[in-house]
Amino acid sequence: MELAIGIILGCCALGAGMAMIAGIGPGIGEGNAVASACEAIARQPEQKGAVTSTMLMGCAVAETTGLYALVIAILLIFVAPGMFVGILKDALTWIPTL
Repeated sequence: MELAIGIILGCCALGAGMAMIAGIGPGIGEGNAVASACEAIARQPEQKGAVTSTMLMGCAVAETTGLYALVIAILLIFVAPGMFVGILKDALTWIPTL
């Protein structure tokens, strides 16, 4: 029983770490967006307002991926272990003793 609980906790922690790898994508994407926006503003300074608002909207959409990954990681750390251990304990009560 203790080994099974340890495996559950380890897998939840591993899954949370893998979910947080998704934070790399928004960082790279937002960095590229800001770099392109700076280049666009340097070429056409009169379009600064339009470029900036479009860049901010794109960055907000890109950031949602990282936020979803954070929510999944938090659920895997705090909610899933208790749920899976409860399922394991319920399953063990159905096993008849010899």
